[in-house]
Order: sequence, then structure tokens, then C-alpha cells
Amino acid sequence: MTKWGMVIDLDKCTGCQACTTACAMENNTLPGENWQDVLYYSEGSYPTAKLTWLPRPCMQCENPSCVAVCPTKATYKDMDAGGIVFVDWNKCIGCKYCMIACPYGVRFYADEKPVVEPDVRDVFPGTGQLHAPPYQGPDSDSVRGIGIQPKGVVSKCTFCYHKVSKAPEGVADLDEDNPETKEYTPACVRTCPPKARYFGDLDNPESEVNRLIADQRGVRLKDHTGNRPQVYYLGSGADVPAYQSPKKS
Repeated sequence: MTKWGMVIDLDKCTGCQACTTACAMENNTLPGENWQDVLYYSEGSYPTAKLTWLPRPCMQCENPSCVAVCPTKATYKDMDAGGIVFVDWNKCIGCKYCMIACPYGVRFYADEKPVVEPDVRDVFPGTGQLHAPPYQGPDSDSVRGIGIQPKGVVSKCTFCYHKVSKAPEGVADLDEDNPETKEYTPACVRTCPPKARYFGDLDNPESEVNRLIADQRGVRLKDHTGNRPQVYYLGSGADVPAYQSPKKS
């Protein structure tokens, strides 16, 4: 059975946020609602201070804490869909328990004050959905949280399941450089300029993602939580920097 996974090489990632933009366009998310975000950190102090960054999609955990706390079973892990975690918008009551339980902060509830002005919800008002932009993706599946987000529900990255699900059966990797898999590759992987992202079947020993994880010692964020993400990081700094409180003046 396929188990989709992503590998992100931090030594190649330039923090350009092309992945963030591509994800927003592909999934019609609201401005500021970044299913695929890039977090920036400043480390050290002058004259050795440096800026680092961490691209952060949903980890599609093997043992997701968000599923365990959902009172309506709206959040679920679908093994038949490659182990991707979905939100059934028909069942979600917007209680936000899943947002609290997720150790990675990758879920969004978009009914609050907009992060970016003007409020697109006023510019393109929707009926029964948060907004109705001029362009809307042709694929919509409320059971899997794909399409324009309705009001009062939580949303998240789906690994672009509406594309991935159409890939040829048994394929080991989805790569934009392969004409046979290009159209099925997740938007963030396909648009990455330095090709820092890889996407493939973690259960297929022939996949590039498995080779990279083994050869370059891929790590998972916050593995001590027991969530066991299906997203692996390579390279130096493959971890979230520890928080340091500002010094008192």
C-alpha cells in the first residue's frame, strides 16, 4: 500500500516562499492562511547573528494527535489515500481541538480578522464558503477538505491529494522532471526553484525519498511526541531552533 511522504533538503532550500505561493494558488486559500509556510528564525547575536528558515507543510503524521482529539471524527487518517490526514468539512464543528493538539501548528481556522488586507472575503464574497475568488480549482471534495473552505471549519495541507490521487498506480516518486508524473506532483514540490523537495512512496524501496532518508539520515521534527511525521528533513539545522526569551534591557 502506498504511503506518501515528503523530503525537504534544508541545505538546498533558499527560503524563497515559492512553495507558499504555489500552494495558495493551487488550493485557493485566503491570504495569510499558509498551508505551506516558511518560518524564519534569527539565531545568535551581533556580529555572528544569522537568519535561518524552516519550510513547514502538514506532517501527515503516522500517529496524528489531531485525530485522537477530534470529537466528531472530522479529522481522520486515510490509509487508502497514502496515509494522508484529512478534515471532513461536513463533520467539522470548528472546535479547534485539533489545532491545539497539533505540535506543528499547521491547521487553520480562517474566520478571524484577516492577516492580510484587504479582506478577500469582502472583495469576493461567497455563499456558504469563505470567499469566491475569480479562479477556483476544478477539484472539490468537502470530505477531504479540498476546494474553497466553508465557514466555521478547520483546514490544512492535503499533500495536493486532488493531484496525487491521479498518479499512475505503483509509481515510486512524483517528480516534475518526469513527464509521466509531472502533473500529479504536489504544487509546492513542483514549483521549488532549487529542487529542495522530493515526494514519493515511503513504502516503496525503489523511491528516491527512501534513498535520501537512508543516505542522508533524514530526521522528523519533534519525533519525541510520537506523532511520527511522513515529512523528513535533510541537511544542517533540521530542527526548530529552541526559543530564547529576549534579554531585558
